[in-house]
Amino acid sequence: MIDVDHQISSVTRTLGTRTLEAGEARVLTISQTYKSDQADVWDALTNPERLPRWFLPVTGELAVGGKYQLEGNAGGTVERCDAPRSFAATWEFGGEVSWIEVTLTEVDGGTRFALEHVAHVKDELWETYGPGATGVGWDGAVMGLGLHLGGASPLDPADFMAWAGSEEGLRFNKSASDKWAEASIAAGTPPEQAWAAAERTTAFYTPES
Repeated sequence: MIDVDHQISSVTRTLGTRTLEAGEARVLTISQTYKSDQADVWDALTNPERLPRWFLPVTGELAVGGKYQLEGNAGGTVERCDAPRSFAATWEFGGEVSWIEVTLTEVDGGTRFALEHVAHVKDELWETYGPGATGVGWDGAVMGLGLHLGGASPLDPADFMAWAGSEEGLRFNKSASDKWAEASIAAGTPPEQAWAAAERTTAFYTPES
């Protein structure tokens, strides 16, 4: 049983911008603190034997300069690694290239995980769906990581899909979408626009509701 309200409230979500060579990019940051030491969190993130237990199977070379591919999802190139503190990689999916940066920080009682997703997003797409289009997916990932670190059984794709369509799973996705709308408003998006985008994102992630 997943405590949806506790999980949603345990995550911090922020938005910002960054200037790259190709122009200004949007930066989505999601973070959560886990009751695990830094070495264990790092291993869960970078060990190809553990990644399928909470996220997705991965192939390729998980080393600087190496190329990776997540099954049915993104692939890319590992650009930087400072074990066990941080790594950065390209995130290539659907013909688009963006970037992820993961940082682990030791804190009292555990490890703070933070992921930045940096992307050039067309204004029309952003106005339509807002940050939740990507953010809700990352919310699911940080939840999965937390469950794994807490000793949960390895992720079964069929079980996860069944959960995602359950009342609990639908409420999780809607709550995450709402929280990304709040983050968007905090970053300066007009509330009416942010909530309209969140409604469309929620509809995408909760097709059975």
